[in-house]
Amino acid sequence: MQVTRKTLLQSEALQIGLFEGRPRTDVCGDVERQRVNAVVLPLNGVFSKHDAPKRYVVGTPSHAVFFAAQAPYRIGYPGAIGDRALTLHFAETPAELDERGDRESLPSHGLLDPQAMVLRNLLWRRLQDHTLEALEIESLGLELLGMSLGAIRLDRDLPRRTPARRMRALARVQEAVALAPADKWDVAKLAGIASLSPFHLCRVFRQMTGTSVYDYVLRERLAQALDAIAEGGDDLTVVALDAGFASHSHFSARFRTFFGCTPAAFRQTARAGQVRELRKIMTARRGEPA
Repeated sequence: MQVTRKTLLQSEALQIGLFEGRPRTDVCGDVERQRVNAVVLPLNGVFSKHDAPKRYVVGTPSHAVFFAAQAPYRIGYPGAIGDRALTLHFAETPAELDERGDRESLPSHGLLDPQAMVLRNLLWRRLQDHTLEALEIESLGLELLGMSLGAIRLDRDLPRRTPARRMRALARVQEAVALAPADKWDVAKLAGIASLSPFHLCRVFRQMTGTSVYDYVLRERLAQALDAIAEGGDDLTVVALDAGFASHSHFSARFRTFFGCTPAAFRQTARAGQVRELRKIMTARRGEPA
């Protein structure tokens, strides 16, 4: 297992880091603990966080995954493809995590909204510009932390009201989609992975995630493509086809509906680090359904 950890910002309120895991196997690692609370935001790839026997969640570029201070867990890498992620460490549990201040009642992860995905990738791009003021990076990081904790809080009741077998079924579907978002998925195939009937899968999936199976697959394709667009290495048509879209135009239309701008516009503003322009995108998306 090859692991790279870098501290990108250290302040009194927040530590921002980069984590890259390159596994040789998909077997879970040893038991670990975080010294302080952390939220992990994958930029690409996929990992699984196991915090109890037969209980785990999947982290993809669509998710924020919470690690409570001193709580034991194990990490696995489905398909052994690894991941790259931003990490946000914070010493105290902010009040917005839980109105009662009880971190133990928090779920392990939440589904990010488009604004949070955009801000995550913007922050990553800005962190690569070593001429920036620490105050700007810290401000963006704390804003992203608040948005991520908000997404996690939305799912706080799922572990208590959802049977463990359904949670595992959901995790298996999310894992399969994350490993191959570009595949030509259909409900029957995903239902087989979940060991549920197609009708039951659709009902349970929406109940547990707040979105349909189709919209979740679309979200994963767009989330996985976001990093490739910001990096700017490939032609956008190549990115579109690699993400599972039939054409550049179809990809561009879906991207614009979800994120509020075209892939070309996002690439341009991300390269230039135009925070104001990307904030306009995020503001335009507020209040709109994902």
